[in-house]
Amino acid sequence: MTIPTADLAKDLAPRRVLRASINLGNPVLAQGTPAAPTGVTVDIAREVGARLDLPVELVCFDAARKSFEAMTTGRADLCFLAIEPVRAAEVAFTEPYVVIDGVYAVPRESDLTTVADVDRAGVRVGVQRGSAYDLYLSRTLGHAGLVRGEEGFDELLAQGVEALAGIRQPLTQYVAARPGLRLVEGRFMQIRQAVGTTPSRRPETVRFLRDLVEELKADGFIAEALRRADQSEALLAPPR
Repeated sequence: MTIPTADLAKDLAPRRVLRASINLGNPVLAQGTPAAPTGVTVDIAREVGARLDLPVELVCFDAARKSFEAMTTGRADLCFLAIEPVRAAEVAFTEPYVVIDGVYAVPRESDLTTVADVDRAGVRVGVQRGSAYDLYLSRTLGHAGLVRGEEGFDELLAQGVEALAGIRQPLTQYVAARPGLRLVEGRFMQIRQAVGTTPSRRPETVRFLRDLVEELKADGFIAEALRRADQSEALLAPPR
């Protein structure tokens, strides 16, 4: 049974405005300022609005946990977050539209040379609180501990952590500007970025979002959005 577009729009955005939470803290997904955001998530949000004939309000945050909170407290109708079990209890996700590596950086003289080396007793890993890699490492590290910060890599280094965890692209840029740091070869996780809404939405609405993401992956929309944002097309997630 096909659900009329107007019904999908009413279910997804009962206020008749599609409020999309945008995480400016992830430069792969969004760039610019709260007043003028750009990037692949902004493009997808606007495309969802266009398909449903809805105006779009971009609600911007500087961290994924804040974007998640906006979704779960009713301040947003649509979100762009990494798929994680703790989030999936409160967010109905599509399949991923991009996949990003989570990587480590360590002091250049460190004896931590592999991803496995980092999970060692006495090693403290700095993470941004509530990020996908914070959630992942919280449930997967067996020996290393986590130090959580709010303000970025400088704050964590000031606490003397033995390793930094982060998204490959911004962490690579950070390390390139600091000769005393190096990246650890390999990745500790793949961060599967997806579109989400609340599970209270009708199944047809969630299916619409899931099908739309697959269409936008297949027809080149997301690849082109990545190019416009100076991001690699290699980040594009495989089809469902």
